[in-house]
Amino acid sequence: MSSGPAPHVTSSAADAAAACRLLLVRHAKAVPKHVAEDYERALSDRGRADAPETGRWLAESGFEPRLVLCSPARRTRQTWQLIAPALPDVPPAVYDDRLYDAAPSALATVLAERGAGVSHLMLVGHNTGIHELATALCGTGPPNLLERLAEGLPTSGVVVVDLPGGWETLTPGDGHLTAFWAPAH
Repeated sequence: MSSGPAPHVTSSAADAAAACRLLLVRHAKAVPKHVAEDYERALSDRGRADAPETGRWLAESGFEPRLVLCSPARRTRQTWQLIAPALPDVPPAVYDDRLYDAAPSALATVLAERGAGVSHLMLVGHNTGIHELATALCGTGPPNLLERLAEGLPTSGVVVVDLPGGWETLTPGDGHLTAFWAPAH
């Protein structure tokens, strides 16, 4: 466990059942770009410490995915592998090449295709696409969470979005921002 300050946790009281719940996770902090080819960049020491903390927060908060969609890049795979042990029920993970450094529209396509029949989905991906998808989907939510989201999505950060329309009809503004968390630094 971290000996530093407690992570900043914020969630809304509106935790009503949604048709679908999307957990967007930005990969943990990676080594600098000059160290390795982008696709092969590994997690840094900080990233290896933060990713398990993300898993613990997910477990403690009760946000349990039924399926994980993950970019196959090394840093996203490592992030998921360090999150998973903290979860009470580890869901299956699918590594999809289309998620690597993808634009929001590509992420939405993968969610629609792979999310059929799954109520709670986690997507472990990269900025800027994952942050842009989160901001596009979140039309409602507590103002303080929406403001934090507008400022950015830190590494190892989690955005929880409830989607009343399901995966097939991901429409900008239709999602409700339920929670936003990131490790304290």
